[in-house]
Amino acid sequence: MRRQTYIAHGRLASREIHLGAARNQRHGVQVMAFEQMAARLAGGFAQPIDAEALRDAIQQALPETDLGELDTIKLLPGMVGAAADTLHKVWRTGIDLSTRANEHPRLAAVAALEQAVLERLPSSMMRPIDLASQGMVHLHHAPQLFGQIEIVGISELSPCWRDLLLRLARTLPVRWNAGPRSVPDWLEGSAVEIVRSEPATPQVEAISAASGYHEAIEALRWARELIASGTAKPSEIAIAAAAPAAYDDEFMALRADANIELHFVHSIRVVTTRDGQTAAALADILVRGLSQAHLRRLATLLAGSGPFQTFPEGWQRVLPPDAPLSSTDAWERLLSGLTADRWSDGIDHTAKLRVIVEKLGRGTSDAEEIGRAFLSGGALRIWKKALLAGSAAAIDVTIDGLRQEDACEACVSVAWMPASALAASPRKFVRLLGLTSTGWPRRISEDRLLSDHIVPVGELDPLPVTAADRRDFETILSTTTDQVVLSRARRDSEGRLLGKSPLLRGQPEPRYVRRNRRPAHAMSETDRLVARPADFGASDQARSAAECWNDWQRPVVTAHDGMVRADHPALLAALQRVQSASSLAKLLRNPLGFTWSYALGIRAPESAEEALVLDARQSGILLHETLDHAVRLLEGEGSLAGARPDQVIAAIEEAATTIAEHWQTEQAVPPLVVWRRTVEEAKQTALNALQHPEPPLAGQKCYTEVPFGGQEAKSDGALPWDPAKPVKIADTGFQIWGYIDRLDLSDNAAKARVLDYKNGKLPKDAVVLQGGKELQRCLYAYAVKALLGDGIEIDAALLYPRDSEARHLDEPAAVLEDLAGHLRAARASLLAGRAVIGPDNGGDYDDLSFALPANAGNGYCPRKLEPAREALGDAALVWEAI
Repeated sequence: MRRQTYIAHGRLASREIHLGAARNQRHGVQVMAFEQMAARLAGGFAQPIDAEALRDAIQQALPETDLGELDTIKLLPGMVGAAADTLHKVWRTGIDLSTRANEHPRLAAVAALEQAVLERLPSSMMRPIDLASQGMVHLHHAPQLFGQIEIVGISELSPCWRDLLLRLARTLPVRWNAGPRSVPDWLEGSAVEIVRSEPATPQVEAISAASGYHEAIEALRWARELIASGTAKPSEIAIAAAAPAAYDDEFMALRADANIELHFVHSIRVVTTRDGQTAAALADILVRGLSQAHLRRLATLLAGSGPFQTFPEGWQRVLPPDAPLSSTDAWERLLSGLTADRWSDGIDHTAKLRVIVEKLGRGTSDAEEIGRAFLSGGALRIWKKALLAGSAAAIDVTIDGLRQEDACEACVSVAWMPASALAASPRKFVRLLGLTSTGWPRRISEDRLLSDHIVPVGELDPLPVTAADRRDFETILSTTTDQVVLSRARRDSEGRLLGKSPLLRGQPEPRYVRRNRRPAHAMSETDRLVARPADFGASDQARSAAECWNDWQRPVVTAHDGMVRADHPALLAALQRVQSASSLAKLLRNPLGFTWSYALGIRAPESAEEALVLDARQSGILLHETLDHAVRLLEGEGSLAGARPDQVIAAIEEAATTIAEHWQTEQAVPPLVVWRRTVEEAKQTALNALQHPEPPLAGQKCYTEVPFGGQEAKSDGALPWDPAKPVKIADTGFQIWGYIDRLDLSDNAAKARVLDYKNGKLPKDAVVLQGGKELQRCLYAYAVKALLGDGIEIDAALLYPRDSEARHLDEPAAVLEDLAGHLRAARASLLAGRAVIGPDNGGDYDDLSFALPANAGNGYCPRKLEPAREALGDAALVWEAI
């Protein structure tokens, strides 16, 4: 058996040589990189310095090594990566730092770091220059170890290996298979046999795409066309770019949609895998703090493994959905209230959840121990690798930058790769992306630690990236046999115009490709349907969508506008539920929204993230809770009616402090400065409300947030009635419940005052029903009369604290009679199947406006409102009520 050794660049080239040898039944073939060959020749278990081992050694050495002028930045995130890059360049170039340390303090610092790193590396790991020197000592073993050496797909060799190669060529046959590639000058006149061939003459085509994403789409369409037509096998197709990372996200998403085996030669980001997402979820908690959203994400990704494996299915239901739980106090409050009956299996797992919360609350200081406790398998390997690559304080950023080998088999798939890998491993059909003025060739950048004024770029990096990109482009054009497509984007992701690459000079004029063109060969089913409207239009989904769109444009109400069959069970159930003032207002002014909310159960999505400011609804809740707490304090000390101004102010201060602390632990609040101002505004508004001059009733007793109709009390305070007693509006079929903001009651229960706080501005005109918006005064007055008896005298008012003015309701009985008529009409209309829009649809306070057609406030709603009014008939008369 004759031994044959191939020296190749990159994993793909090595795999293809192995595959070719296996197919041709060639034995004795070994493929390796040049540094691996040098380590084999050096013997004694010598090996090149592994990237992870180097990072680990640098991380250990940095805190303990005096780096002079670099000492102030040595512990910053990114220092490990910068130091590893610099040492790699120094070693590949063959610069002796120890002899040049006196030339500049920065060189002395890097030399000290190099020495500290080498002391911490395993003794078997050697620098390139040391491997080459040791290999030269054992050159007499080279024929037995390697047989014949053939270097394939390589255009240049780092300076540290050149002497070893030239010495090897005098010991055994060494062939440099350059093909049509350029040959380095330093090989001329040496014993290395140089094999050249004529350059290939592929068909060259250039295109101009709209953007980088469009380039990726067109590339997969092109690959699909080659495969579908039988022109090429997947293994003969390559898509490349000088810097492929810029396109990775697009190709990762399109690969799944196109269902094409697309191999990422340069590896994939770990966060595109489940293990990577699991490690990232844990990192998110340690760096940004524990919250409910973060814990749910981690628990879902772990899927019953790690500390969560003993928890029952659906255990996350013990977490309140609206609470962010973003502080230790909030978690403690939740855990202290959990009991066995809250868990789905009836077993109390609170102690285990407490251990998890406490462990995650330690932060990045215990990142290694926490990773071992929560992660396993691939996720744990990613975690350990991230800790080696950077600081635990920035582990989330480190994980986001980590990559791993793609599981898709390279030799039988379409390859997505860097241009350097394609230059080393040619394919028949090639598409090059990113040929813009800044994308290819890339610009030269200085080293992060050894700037050009310390070590010239030409010395530290003899083959700069700009020259390498140009050489790779020329190599690809000369080694591709069948077709090369040159692609560039006209604009970047932000819409800025991009210039042409200088490499396109002398190439065919680019063909302009529109983003919305109809491709001859679609890359996926989605692409096919978009390109062929007739095919899509024949589907049931398309016909239904077209009918819906056409109905939306017509100035009549249709089945796509909320017209349903009469006596629909879902509508009947929605009307039979116990109603609130807000639900009845929605029924009167927004029948479609009422149907969505109470018949279909649609809810607007709520964000648990911190808001910049509270919206109008949240501001009202904050004011109501502050007033409720303050009034209870004053009633406990005597009465609100007899309280002095200083007592009112003190009660509001105490109430605001308590409510603010409660909000901070139970839900998301704005940033601290904005939150403090919001609380101050709520305090001032509450003071205006409690100091409003209303005549006191005889022996007045004040109640706040008074439940009725079946609502539960919010506190343990005294109540004027049984809150479980039902309240029905006569002759309407509706039963109501709710909370009365404030009820003032005389000692003999002969007189009552119902106050409903309004956080908005005082309206200019008189308010009775306000077109169906304002129902609280009337409904709450009716509830008080129903619960305390017909003989009670009731004064119902809207109190506007910001304007220190109240609007009292005249003749509540007559207003209730009018309202009852409107409710009867609305109920009959909805049961008849007219669940159409109303005047509140598409407005600023329509929380379900996202379910309407786009720009509904300027198109759909104005177009449909009058037809809806006609369809509703008497049910729309309430819109005109004052």
